Amino acid sequence: MKKAKSLRLILCLILVAIELVPIGVVITNSFKRDIDIWARGPFYFKPTLKSYRAVFENSDFRLALKNSLIVATSSMAVSVFFGSMASFGLVRFRFRINTFLIFLILMLRMIPQITLALPFYILFRNLGLKDTVMGLAVAHTSFNLPYVIALLLPFFASIPKEYEEAARVDGCKPFSIYWRIFFPLAAPGIVVAAVFAFLMSWNEFLYALVLSGPRSKTAPIVVNAFLGQYAPLWGQLSVGATIMLIPVFAITLGFQKYIIRGLSSGGLKG
Repeated sequence: MKKAKSLRLILCLILVAIELVPIGVVITNSFKRDIDIWARGPFYFKPTLKSYRAVFENSDFRLALKNSLIVATSSMAVSVFFGSMASFGLVRFRFRINTFLIFLILMLRMIPQITLALPFYILFRNLGLKDTVMGLAVAHTSFNLPYVIALLLPFFASIPKEYEEAARVDGCKPFSIYWRIFFPLAAPGIVVAAVFAFLMSWNEFLYALVLSGPRSKTAPIVVNAFLGQYAPLWGQLSVGATIMLIPVFAITLGFQKYIIRGLSSGGLKG
Protein backbone atom coordinates (compact mmCIF):
# COMPACT_ATOMS: atom_id res chain seq x y z
CA MET A 1 0.00 0.00 0.00
CA LYS A 2 2.82 2.38 0.98
CA LYS A 3 4.68 1.52 -2.22
CA ALA A 4 1.58 2.26 -4.30
CA LYS A 5 1.15 5.65 -2.60
CA SER A 6 4.79 6.53 -3.25
CA LEU A 7 4.41 5.55 -6.90
CA ARG A 8 1.30 7.73 -7.26
CA LEU A 9 3.13 10.63 -5.60
CA ILE A 10 6.08 10.27 -8.00
CA LEU A 11 3.73 10.15 -11.00
CA CYS A 12 1.92 13.25 -9.75
CA LEU A 13 5.21 15.10 -9.29
CA ILE A 14 6.30 14.13 -12.82
CA LEU A 15 3.01 15.39 -14.27
CA VAL A 16 3.28 18.65 -12.31
CA ALA A 17 6.87 19.10 -13.50
CA ILE A 18 5.84 18.50 -17.13
CA GLU A 19 3.24 21.26 -16.76
CA LEU A 20 5.31 23.75 -14.77
CA VAL A 21 8.76 23.51 -16.39
CA PRO A 22 7.67 25.11 -19.71
CA ILE A 23 5.89 27.87 -17.77
CA GLY A 24 9.02 28.48 -15.71
CA VAL A 25 11.14 28.64 -18.86
CA VAL A 26 8.81 31.22 -20.42
CA ILE A 27 8.78 33.39 -17.29
CA THR A 28 12.58 33.32 -16.85
CA ASN A 29 13.11 33.98 -20.57
CA SER A 30 10.97 37.10 -20.28
CA PHE A 31 13.75 38.60 -18.10
CA LYS A 32 16.58 37.71 -20.51
CA ARG A 33 18.01 39.31 -23.63
CA ASP A 34 17.28 37.64 -26.97
CA ILE A 35 20.93 36.77 -27.48
CA ASP A 36 21.14 35.11 -24.04
CA ILE A 37 18.01 33.06 -24.69
CA TRP A 38 19.29 31.92 -28.05
CA ALA A 39 22.99 31.36 -27.30
CA ARG A 40 23.55 30.71 -23.59
CA GLY A 41 21.05 27.97 -22.75
CA PRO A 42 18.26 27.77 -20.17
CA PHE A 43 20.43 27.97 -17.03
CA TYR A 44 22.12 31.29 -17.78
CA PHE A 45 20.18 34.03 -16.01
CA LYS A 46 21.15 37.69 -16.02
CA PRO A 47 17.85 39.55 -15.53
CA THR A 48 16.87 42.60 -17.53
CA LEU A 49 13.58 44.45 -18.10
CA LYS A 50 14.45 45.45 -21.66
CA SER A 51 11.86 43.13 -23.23
CA TYR A 52 9.15 44.33 -20.82
CA ARG A 53 9.86 47.96 -21.73
CA ALA A 54 9.66 47.12 -25.44
CA VAL A 55 6.35 45.27 -25.05
CA PHE A 56 4.65 47.93 -22.91
CA GLU A 57 5.76 50.67 -25.31
CA ASN A 58 4.07 48.72 -28.11
CA SER A 59 0.65 50.38 -28.62
CA ASP A 60 -0.62 47.37 -30.61
CA PHE A 61 -0.04 45.11 -27.63
CA ARG A 62 -1.81 47.46 -25.21
CA LEU A 63 -4.82 47.68 -27.55
CA ALA A 64 -4.81 43.91 -28.03
CA LEU A 65 -4.87 43.32 -24.26
CA LYS A 66 -7.82 45.69 -23.94
CA ASN A 67 -9.63 43.95 -26.82
CA SER A 68 -8.98 40.51 -25.30
CA LEU A 69 -10.40 41.63 -21.97
CA ILE A 70 -13.53 43.12 -23.57
CA VAL A 71 -14.14 40.13 -25.85
CA ALA A 72 -13.58 37.51 -23.12
CA THR A 73 -15.73 39.36 -20.55
CA SER A 74 -18.56 40.04 -23.02
CA SER A 75 -18.62 36.50 -24.35
CA MET A 76 -18.49 35.07 -20.82
CA ALA A 77 -21.34 37.30 -19.54
CA VAL A 78 -23.64 36.60 -22.50
CA SER A 79 -22.89 32.87 -22.46
CA VAL A 80 -23.49 32.49 -18.73
CA PHE A 81 -26.70 34.54 -18.71
CA PHE A 82 -28.39 32.95 -21.73
CA GLY A 83 -26.74 29.56 -21.24
CA SER A 84 -27.98 29.24 -17.66
CA MET A 85 -31.51 30.23 -18.74
CA ALA A 86 -31.43 27.65 -21.56
CA SER A 87 -30.12 24.97 -19.21
CA PHE A 88 -32.80 25.82 -16.63
CA GLY A 89 -35.50 25.60 -19.33
CA LEU A 90 -34.26 22.28 -20.67
CA VAL A 91 -34.24 20.75 -17.18
CA ARG A 92 -37.45 22.22 -15.78
CA PHE A 93 -39.76 22.27 -18.81
CA ARG A 94 -40.27 18.88 -20.38
CA PHE A 95 -40.86 18.86 -24.13
CA ARG A 96 -40.60 16.00 -26.58
CA ILE A 97 -37.63 17.57 -28.33
CA ASN A 98 -35.58 18.17 -25.16
CA THR A 99 -33.34 15.15 -25.74
CA PHE A 100 -32.80 16.18 -29.35
CA LEU A 101 -32.00 19.75 -28.30
CA ILE A 102 -29.41 18.56 -25.76
CA PHE A 103 -27.84 16.32 -28.40
CA LEU A 104 -27.80 19.24 -30.84
CA ILE A 105 -26.12 21.52 -28.28
CA LEU A 106 -23.42 18.92 -27.55
CA MET A 107 -22.87 18.41 -31.27
CA LEU A 108 -22.50 22.16 -31.84
CA ARG A 109 -19.84 22.27 -29.10
CA MET A 110 -17.87 19.54 -30.84
CA ILE A 111 -17.79 21.12 -34.31
CA PRO A 112 -14.17 22.06 -35.17
CA GLN A 113 -13.66 25.82 -35.20
CA ILE A 114 -11.91 25.69 -38.55
CA THR A 115 -15.17 24.44 -40.09
CA LEU A 116 -17.01 27.59 -39.02
CA ALA A 117 -14.23 30.12 -39.58
CA LEU A 118 -14.97 30.73 -43.27
CA PRO A 119 -18.80 30.96 -42.85
CA PHE A 120 -18.28 33.41 -39.99
CA TYR A 121 -15.89 35.44 -42.14
CA ILE A 122 -18.41 35.74 -45.01
CA LEU A 123 -21.32 36.44 -42.66
CA PHE A 124 -19.52 39.06 -40.59
CA ARG A 125 -18.14 40.79 -43.70
CA ASN A 126 -21.69 41.18 -45.06
CA LEU A 127 -23.02 42.37 -41.69
CA GLY A 128 -20.17 44.81 -41.13
CA LEU A 129 -18.96 42.92 -38.06
CA LYS A 130 -15.55 41.92 -39.42
CA ASP A 131 -12.66 43.56 -37.60
CA THR A 132 -14.91 44.58 -34.70
CA VAL A 133 -14.69 43.61 -31.05
CA MET A 134 -18.42 42.89 -31.06
CA GLY A 135 -18.10 40.47 -33.97
CA LEU A 136 -15.31 38.61 -32.23
CA ALA A 137 -17.35 38.41 -29.01
CA VAL A 138 -20.26 36.93 -30.98
CA ALA A 139 -17.95 34.36 -32.59
CA HIS A 140 -16.56 33.36 -29.20
CA THR A 141 -20.08 33.07 -27.81
CA SER A 142 -20.79 30.45 -30.49
CA PHE A 143 -18.52 27.95 -28.72
CA ASN A 144 -18.95 29.22 -25.15
CA LEU A 145 -22.76 29.08 -25.12
CA PRO A 146 -23.14 25.31 -25.85
CA TYR A 147 -20.39 24.60 -23.32
CA VAL A 148 -22.17 26.57 -20.57
CA ILE A 149 -25.54 24.95 -21.33
CA ALA A 150 -24.10 21.42 -21.24
CA LEU A 151 -22.06 22.11 -18.09
CA LEU A 152 -25.01 23.50 -16.10
CA LEU A 153 -27.55 20.79 -16.94
CA PRO A 154 -26.61 18.47 -14.02
CA PHE A 155 -26.49 21.41 -11.58
CA PHE A 156 -30.04 22.55 -12.34
CA ALA A 157 -31.29 18.95 -12.51
CA SER A 158 -30.00 18.27 -8.98
CA ILE A 159 -32.00 21.08 -7.35
CA PRO A 160 -35.10 19.60 -5.66
CA LYS A 161 -38.39 20.34 -7.42
CA GLU A 162 -39.95 21.35 -4.09
CA TYR A 163 -38.18 24.74 -4.33
CA GLU A 164 -39.91 25.41 -7.64
CA GLU A 165 -43.32 24.27 -6.34
CA ALA A 166 -43.04 26.45 -3.22
CA ALA A 167 -42.10 29.45 -5.36
CA ARG A 168 -45.08 28.89 -7.65
CA VAL A 169 -47.37 28.79 -4.62
CA ASP A 170 -45.96 32.17 -3.59
CA GLY A 171 -46.83 33.54 -7.04
CA CYS A 172 -43.37 33.57 -8.68
CA LYS A 173 -43.20 33.63 -12.45
CA PRO A 174 -40.79 31.28 -14.31
CA PHE A 175 -38.12 33.99 -14.71
CA SER A 176 -38.31 34.89 -11.00
CA ILE A 177 -37.95 31.21 -10.09
CA TYR A 178 -34.88 30.96 -12.31
CA TRP A 179 -33.24 34.20 -11.17
CA ARG A 180 -34.09 34.28 -7.45
CA ILE A 181 -33.95 30.58 -6.60
CA PHE A 182 -32.18 28.39 -9.16
CA PHE A 183 -29.40 30.79 -10.18
CA PRO A 184 -28.07 31.22 -6.60
CA LEU A 185 -28.46 27.51 -5.81
CA ALA A 186 -26.43 26.61 -8.91
CA ALA A 187 -23.71 29.13 -7.99
CA PRO A 188 -20.79 26.62 -7.93
CA GLY A 189 -21.64 25.50 -11.45
CA ILE A 190 -22.18 29.09 -12.59
CA VAL A 191 -18.71 30.07 -11.32
CA VAL A 192 -17.06 27.11 -13.08
CA ALA A 193 -18.91 27.88 -16.32
CA ALA A 194 -17.95 31.58 -16.12
CA VAL A 195 -14.27 30.82 -15.43
CA PHE A 196 -13.90 28.34 -18.27
CA ALA A 197 -15.90 30.50 -20.71
CA PHE A 198 -13.61 33.46 -19.94
CA LEU A 199 -10.42 31.42 -20.30
CA MET A 200 -11.51 29.74 -23.54
CA SER A 201 -12.23 33.15 -25.03
CA TRP A 202 -9.04 34.69 -23.59
CA ASN A 203 -6.87 31.98 -25.16
CA GLU A 204 -8.75 31.69 -28.48
CA PHE A 205 -6.58 32.12 -31.57
CA LEU A 206 -8.24 30.83 -34.76
CA TYR A 207 -11.33 33.07 -34.90
CA ALA A 208 -9.20 36.04 -33.83
CA LEU A 209 -6.78 35.30 -36.67
CA VAL A 210 -9.54 35.07 -39.31
CA LEU A 211 -12.06 37.65 -38.10
CA SER A 212 -9.96 40.40 -36.53
CA GLY A 213 -8.00 43.25 -38.11
CA PRO A 214 -5.96 46.25 -36.99
CA ARG A 215 -8.79 47.56 -34.77
CA SER A 216 -9.82 44.31 -33.06
CA LYS A 217 -6.66 42.21 -32.80
CA THR A 218 -6.52 40.27 -29.55
CA ALA A 219 -3.48 39.47 -27.43
CA PRO A 220 -2.78 35.96 -28.86
CA ILE A 221 -2.50 37.45 -32.37
CA VAL A 222 -0.08 40.19 -31.30
CA VAL A 223 2.00 37.73 -29.24
CA ASN A 224 2.20 35.49 -32.30
CA ALA A 225 3.45 38.50 -34.30
CA PHE A 226 6.51 38.64 -32.02
CA LEU A 227 7.76 35.61 -33.95
CA GLY A 228 8.85 38.28 -36.42
CA GLN A 229 9.32 38.31 -40.18
CA TYR A 230 13.01 37.41 -40.18
CA ALA A 231 13.80 36.22 -36.64
CA PRO A 232 11.77 35.59 -33.47
CA LEU A 233 11.84 38.25 -30.77
CA TRP A 234 12.28 35.65 -28.03
CA GLY A 235 12.30 38.11 -25.14
CA GLN A 236 9.16 39.96 -26.22
CA LEU A 237 7.48 36.69 -27.12
CA SER A 238 8.15 35.42 -23.59
CA VAL A 239 6.92 38.68 -22.04
CA GLY A 240 3.67 38.48 -24.05
CA ALA A 241 3.17 34.85 -23.01
CA THR A 242 3.88 35.72 -19.35
CA ILE A 243 1.36 38.57 -19.39
CA MET A 244 -1.21 36.25 -20.98
CA LEU A 245 -0.67 33.86 -18.06
CA ILE A 246 -1.48 36.46 -15.38
CA PRO A 247 -5.32 36.33 -15.70
CA VAL A 248 -5.17 32.54 -15.88
CA PHE A 249 -3.23 32.31 -12.60
CA ALA A 250 -5.28 35.06 -10.94
CA ILE A 251 -8.64 33.51 -11.84
CA THR A 252 -7.57 29.96 -11.03
CA LEU A 253 -6.10 30.88 -7.64
CA GLY A 254 -8.85 33.39 -6.80
CA PHE A 255 -11.70 30.99 -7.55
CA GLN A 256 -9.85 27.80 -6.61
CA LYS A 257 -12.29 26.59 -3.97
CA TYR A 258 -15.32 27.36 -6.18
CA ILE A 259 -13.77 25.57 -9.17
CA ILE A 260 -12.94 22.45 -7.15
CA ARG A 261 -16.36 22.48 -5.50
CA GLY A 262 -18.13 23.06 -8.80
CA LEU A 263 -16.24 20.38 -10.71
CA SER A 264 -16.70 17.88 -7.86
CA SER A 265 -20.42 18.65 -7.60
CA GLY A 266 -20.86 18.47 -11.36
CA GLY A 267 -19.09 15.11 -11.50
CA LEU A 268 -21.22 13.65 -8.72
CA LYS A 269 -24.48 15.08 -9.99
CA GLY A 270 -23.81 14.20 -13.62
